[in-house]
Amino acid sequence: MVTIKDISKKSGFSTSTVSKALNGSSEIGEETSELIKKVANEMGYFPNAAARLLKTKHSNNIGVLFIDEMQSGLAHEYFSAVLNSVKDEAERLGYDMTFISRNIGRKPMSYYNHCKYRNCDGVVIACVDFNDPEVIELIQSEIPTVTIDHIFNDCTAIMSDNLKGSSELVQYIYDKGHRKIAFIHGENTSVTQRRLSGFYSTCKKLGINVPNEYIKPARYHDPKSSGLATRELLNLKDPPTCIMYPDDFSFIGGMNEIEKHGLKIPDDISVAGYDGIYLSQVLRPQLCTFKQNTEALGKEAARNLIMAITDRKTFVPKQIWIEGELLAGKSVKETDF
Repeated sequence: MVTIKDISKKSGFSTSTVSKALNGSSEIGEETSELIKKVANEMGYFPNAAARLLKTKHSNNIGVLFIDEMQSGLAHEYFSAVLNSVKDEAERLGYDMTFISRNIGRKPMSYYNHCKYRNCDGVVIACVDFNDPEVIELIQSEIPTVTIDHIFNDCTAIMSDNLKGSSELVQYIYDKGHRKIAFIHGENTSVTQRRLSGFYSTCKKLGINVPNEYIKPARYHDPKSSGLATRELLNLKDPPTCIMYPDDFSFIGGMNEIEKHGLKIPDDISVAGYDGIYLSQVLRPQLCTFKQNTEALGKEAARNLIMAITDRKTFVPKQIWIEGELLAGKSVKETDF
């Protein structure tokens, strides 16, 4: 491992000068500083994390708290893509990423204490129960936090525009001629509330009557519950001509149920998903869905968290809304009413 002494020997500068240059001290001239940093990079030097923490009070390590109800972890395509973007941007800015949990080995530990144990400079929070006292303790602590897809008090929030997304889906389905549109939604979260709001407000604007039985609760990332809800919709006396699903993965349950009823997509019934994951584009027919901008969500979360860490005195918490795009696919049939 390359040390400051090695760089000193190679560059011809004292260890004191090398140390100051690598830590960005204004005492060292720009030309000298650049030369020392060039030598350090060529030698493959990495600063010692423990020493850096003692000197700067920063570990350059950010935590990620992510717990989805279905316990799918990083198999959850949407959040996996968002967190991968967080990782890429954090690494670009010189930070590592650590997942936060309630346990270290077999020893129980609160989220806040885990963050302190790992010396996290800040935390990105996604897909958790925001009513959990331990989550509230972490957000209200001195550790900077950024939330994804949830607004919590004055914490910085990076939000996918779910209201606009569901509204655009309804408008597209309407423009294809459909008037009997059902919506299978996920758990009662702020994301679900905004999607429902976009659905109902757009239906009202377009003059679409939505019977109560056309709205079915299910769970995100859970094909089974969406399959059961689809069965209930197909068994109605007056079934919908198009069904919107909580997400693309959950639609698989609906697709299986539709096939069991001997129906074909989109000839007999139209469908739409949400998220725009890779799966939606390889299905046949290609799924109509709303693609969330996971790259921008993760990048903004990491960038704003690091700004909050490095510039605490002037950083102002904010809400940032990220727009996505509708992918028309082939699963919504044009029809006349």
